[in-house]
Amino acid sequence: MAAKQIGTMSPGELAGFFGQLAMLVRAGVSSEEALRLLRDDAQSQPERELLDRLLAPAERGEPLSAAMREAGGFPSYAVNMIEIGEQSGRLDEVLGSLASYYEREDSLGSMLKSAVTYPLIMLGMMLLVILVLSVKVLPIFSQVFAQLGADLPSLALGALRLGGALKTGCLVLVALLALLLVSALVLRSSEGGRRTLIRIFSALPATRRLSMTIASGRFVSALALMLQSAVDPAHSLELAARLVSHPALAARVGDCRRRLGQGDSFADSVRESGIFSGAAARMVAVGFKTGSADAVMGRLASRYEEEIDSELSRLVGVVEPTLVIILSVAVGMILLSVMLPLMGIMSSIG
Repeated sequence: MAAKQIGTMSPGELAGFFGQLAMLVRAGVSSEEALRLLRDDAQSQPERELLDRLLAPAERGEPLSAAMREAGGFPSYAVNMIEIGEQSGRLDEVLGSLASYYEREDSLGSMLKSAVTYPLIMLGMMLLVILVLSVKVLPIFSQVFAQLGADLPSLALGALRLGGALKTGCLVLVALLALLLVSALVLRSSEGGRRTLIRIFSALPATRRLSMTIASGRFVSALALMLQSAVDPAHSLELAARLVSHPALAARVGDCRRRLGQGDSFADSVRESGIFSGAAARMVAVGFKTGSADAVMGRLASRYEEEIDSELSRLVGVVEPTLVIILSVAVGMILLSVMLPLMGIMSSIG
């Protein structure tokens, strides 16, 4: 574990922390002694400070969940799961499951960053090439056309004016982009802001399907974790519902909880509410009938992870060539709009 600072543990840091705790608890080490061992092995000052905050209540006899709640920096979902693990005597299993859950969250975050980074780089390069053409190359052709007594073609003239506008407004453009970036980071730092970003993400036609797949994958992963930790289905659904930010999925989960409260079976509730459909709904039904619902949810979580990877690859596969085509067409049209008339003038002179 390498925590940045108290209260900002990333999924990767949480996975490492819970993984180490699970290993020590499985070896028969008490949670207090495990925290002390991790404190002695801490590599950074923020990490030591966080473990000191955990050790203080643990040394007073508080359980691990209470110590985490007092120390801060841990998701309430994880704290609730650890409390359930302590009450059921399956703390080591819960810690291991939490480590796996946050490993998947970290992997998902890495996939999203990778999928977004390259198209953004391509877009930046495209704008840079067009800007260089407009600001550096086209003025030279404009002088040549003026010396030959001709006007610059309308397309090239439009690109030249665009370049002049971009050149004078470059600082304004950079400031706007920086403002958008800061706004996105500020929104991500709060629960309400993240919900706003998710609503925007889920409303865009290009990312609507991906947004739903990601939300469903996280929901199923949480549900699998709780069922594997021997939490009853109704309580599992209640806890997993707290992690759902996607509006459409949240409505389906709410409907599922309502049906479950009316006495419907879990399998029927998730099918009728639309959380699962087709083969997934049949798998859930079979899982509950055979007593292997936790294993079924685990397989569904893996399937959603594969779907997310496939959907990201599909989006990147569409965006990358689209940007290349746009760049090629834009540059080609600008150059041809200049070169063809220039060649015509030169041939008429000759």
